[in-house]
Amino acid sequence: MTSLPTTERHGRVVVAGSLNMDLVARAPRLPKPGETLAGHAFAQVPGGKGGNQAVAAARLGANVAMLGCVGGDPNGATLRAGLEAESIDCAALGTSASAPTGVALIIVDDGSQNAIVIIAGSNADVTPATIEQHESLLAAADVIVCQLETPPDAVRATLAAGRRLGKTTILNPAPAASTLPADWFPLVDYLIPNELEAATLSGIDIATPDDARRAAAALRQKGARNVIVTLGSQGVFALLEGGDGEHLSAPKVKAIDTTAAGDTFIGGFAAELARGSAVASAIVFGQRAAALAVTREGAQPSIPHRSEITS
Repeated sequence: MTSLPTTERHGRVVVAGSLNMDLVARAPRLPKPGETLAGHAFAQVPGGKGGNQAVAAARLGANVAMLGCVGGDPNGATLRAGLEAESIDCAALGTSASAPTGVALIIVDDGSQNAIVIIAGSNADVTPATIEQHESLLAAADVIVCQLETPPDAVRATLAAGRRLGKTTILNPAPAASTLPADWFPLVDYLIPNELEAATLSGIDIATPDDARRAAAALRQKGARNVIVTLGSQGVFALLEGGDGEHLSAPKVKAIDTTAAGDTFIGGFAAELARGSAVASAIVFGQRAAALAVTREGAQPSIPHRSEITS
């Protein structure tokens, strides 16, 4: 067995979110409605936005704890073992008494674009009571990260606890939601949507960094302290508190699979914030990590280690 590279870890990140087993099919292109395509590869790999972001933060330099729920099935055992192999604290990772582990059905085309269908399964068992039960874990964090693959009331409870405890909060509003409750935005220090999610939340179509600037401004007006819109190969647009916004170009790479690019960016960004790095440096670090991830296949298997970014 190949040993994992050693990472010196500083700062603590708690990821409250989803864990899925990813069922990944590769095909020449994404199918049209009603169409059957012949694919050319299949893989079953650990995933879920929460799990991916936790693994990314751990590999990229943070001490990480995972707050979520898996099923009492082989997929759940595999996901738990995978996190533990990354030295992620799983004390707050519950096991559902009734629901199977969540799964994601993913199609990746030859142009590295993907389409994903998620079945929540045990992720739906994460509740505000779950969050309250583990408030001491949140109190020990430097950075708390959430997404939208667990029930909304649990996400809000996590953000509210983070705000009450004076922690840095990150919300990745994915999958794309048509709206977020107005009282969520003031609970978020860093709102990090991709271009589709930012367009859905702001009502502004995004094709260029200037479009992202307008969408970010609209989202910050709703109360988020900072908005970072990830734009794939176009980089990111960051509208930070007290600033006018900045477009940061992405490193140039040949993309193979973009499945975990956003999760890798968020994990790297969170890890750097937890280490005490400046926000601008954390953004660049996250971009470098994501750029390396898209040159590899799979979700968690594609996420790099810190030594690969800093060497």
